Amino acid sequence: MSLRLESIGKQYNDDVWGVRDVTLELDPGIHGLLGPNGSGKSTLMRIISTVMDPSTGTVYWNGTDITDSPNTVRSILGYLPQDFGVYPNLTAREFLEYMAALRGLDRKTASARIDELLTFLNLKMDQDRKLHTFSGGMRQSVGIAQALLNDPDLLVVDEPTVGLDPEKRTQVRNLLSSAANERVVLLSTHIVPDVEATANKVALLHDGELLTHTDPETL
Repeated sequence: MSLRLESIGKQYNDDVWGVRDVTLELDPGIHGLLGPNGSGKSTLMRIISTVMDPSTGTVYWNGTDITDSPNTVRSILGYLPQDFGVYPNLTAREFLEYMAALRGLDRKTASARIDELLTFLNLKMDQDRKLHTFSGGMRQSVGIAQALLNDPDLLVVDEPTVGLDPEKRTQVRNLLSSAANERVVLLSTHIVPDVEATANKVALLHDGELLTHTDPETL
């Protein structure tokens, strides 16, 4: 499986480009996406996740243009945006059951997967609490769980460890590492140690342009 970006650009107005002429090939493994605020990381991830169409260029999943056929990637996508919202009056389990239903998981499969993720992310004891009572870090953990519900082939996560304590950050890094053997994982973060600990390759963005895509040791 592969995700290929060819000359991707996003123009917001005459003078402002979010990203410009980005060409990348992502194979199975963890690809870190690094860059300062405003470098184009979130724009690029929204394009890959079909939330936003590019102004120029094409994104291919296994050779299929996902702009023309977005369901090709949506069916195998797990996505955690930086600004992740929840339904505050649902419990953690109710929310994950709702997200699983939206993704077409049958009840038995969804229940087993939710149990597995709640246990791994240390949320089992809090599964029946309303989400509005959760801390920021706990809500982030729920966001990671919903991104992994459908066991996606393509996992796109934007700042997944923000708000997590050191122990949970390590758990999330381990989860991403174990999940990356047979899927493409794109991890955007400003926390360099998270990339050092997990990424097979790193793409470095600056002012919307790709500076390099190489292994962490070379970078």
